[in-house]
Amino acid sequence: MELNRVMSQERAYLIGMARTSKTKADIEMSLEELAELTRSAGAKVDASVVQVRPPDSKYYIGKGLVERIKEEITANGTNVVIFDDPLSPAQQRNLENAFEVKVIDRSILILNIFAQHARTAEAKLQVELAQLEYMLPRLTGAWTHFSRLGGGIGTRGPGETQLETDRRQVRTKIASLKKKLEKLGTQREVQRKGRQNLFKVSLIGYTNAGKSTLFNQLTRANVRTANQLFTTLDSTTRVMSQGYPDKIIFTDTVGFIKKLPHQLVASFKSTLDEVTFADLLLHVVDVSDENCQEKINQTDLVLDEIGAGTVDVILIFNKIDRLADPLRMPFCDRQSFHISALKEQNLGPLREELTARLQRFSANRHKVC
Repeated sequence: MELNRVMSQERAYLIGMARTSKTKADIEMSLEELAELTRSAGAKVDASVVQVRPPDSKYYIGKGLVERIKEEITANGTNVVIFDDPLSPAQQRNLENAFEVKVIDRSILILNIFAQHARTAEAKLQVELAQLEYMLPRLTGAWTHFSRLGGGIGTRGPGETQLETDRRQVRTKIASLKKKLEKLGTQREVQRKGRQNLFKVSLIGYTNAGKSTLFNQLTRANVRTANQLFTTLDSTTRVMSQGYPDKIIFTDTVGFIKKLPHQLVASFKSTLDEVTFADLLLHVVDVSDENCQEKINQTDLVLDEIGAGTVDVILIFNKIDRLADPLRMPFCDRQSFHISALKEQNLGPLREELTARLQRFSANRHKVC
């Protein structure tokens, strides 16, 4: 499987599974996000379907739907099928044999997008580690045709020998990448210790919520922004003193998303630690997104998963300039600000709050000293 290949000019059929009719609407919403991910990876979405039933152990979806999709992709020239949920290695092989086209799931799609956007050495190492850990249990299928050549029950064919060689090489590579990332993680820890007496603010939130745009406005930095998913993979840190009575450390972080592959959470641990050790989180939300509440909840779940659930949070409802009805703001029982980072609207009150927070932080620090 060539994990780094850009999916340009590929045509995709998307599949979601709802276990009950009550969850179908949620799965349809998730499939819309999968379509956005697919387009971000460079592919065209031909069709999509949500099936309501318990997962099938062999094909994940029902055999009848497998046959129907086979007819549709053959007629339309579709060349990749993407599932919204993780597939087992066996299910993936069975589906590829049935469809006779490439079959991937949401996890590998996200990994593909991360691979396209990785620019620094650390980000590339993190993505490669996640890809290899995803690929390791799926190596079996690559050598099945060779294993049929040798021996009977209890014997090892040449395919098995090659499979073990491949597995050993992948495990060796994984160990090497982990050592390199551990070294970079140690460097990050040293840098964090050097900043422990400074007020640390991390910008977090769902991907494409506008974190990097707000980061640029608050710090006058020039972090790359774009209207697409996962533009930022590397945490960017700026020490700011201009306009504040003392220094603030601002950190821009990788965006979160529903069903984020656990391999990515693990490999990006040193990057995500910037969030865990922050004094304040600015949770940036795209207020123009009709599903913004669901994305707030999803980000909160990721924060809990990485151990940052107890860090103080301010909600930043961004992109108010895109609201058709400015009066239709979401209800919020937490401290929040409504802004447009792109248009530089309502940033003054947010800066004032950051100054007040910094002053309280500095006063408490001096009391301790």
